[in-house]
Amino acid sequence: MADAVVWLRQALELARENAVKGGRPFGAVVVKDGKVIATGVNEILKTNDPTSHAELNAIRQASTVLGTPRLNGCAIYASGQPCPMCLAAIHMSGITSVTYAYSNAEGEPFGLSSAAVYDQLARPLSEQSISARHLPLRFEDGEELYALWKRSTI
Repeated sequence: MADAVVWLRQALELARENAVKGGRPFGAVVVKDGKVIATGVNEILKTNDPTSHAELNAIRQASTVLGTPRLNGCAIYASGQPCPMCLAAIHMSGITSVTYAYSNAEGEPFGLSSAAVYDQLARPLSEQSISARHLPLRFEDGEELYALWKRSTI
């Protein structure tokens, strides 16, 4: 538990530094085998990239450091509760532990809550605020994209 506090404090310091520099107040730290292997801050305002969240930037850096998209055995420490996009990336990368300092409820008064997105994603796709449809288009020559990929990876 003591190490978790150290890493979470590091995420908070990254968030504070980012906020002081004009960025959004989010920082993240990825840890493996008791060592920090990557950090990230929210760079949305700097890059105009809505996916440039602290957790995603830390995950990208960790994947580069480890040379793999799988971050099994890693934990992530974040200043704020991960949004659904970041939480999905945490799941998809194989990270099995996330610890955060500020909840969505604490971020709400400041416009820093992702609770509304969580609410949208809890609905069936057909009931969400975006229009999503499945249009099963295929190559005219009949080649199946996923089968092609599978053959290419063997």
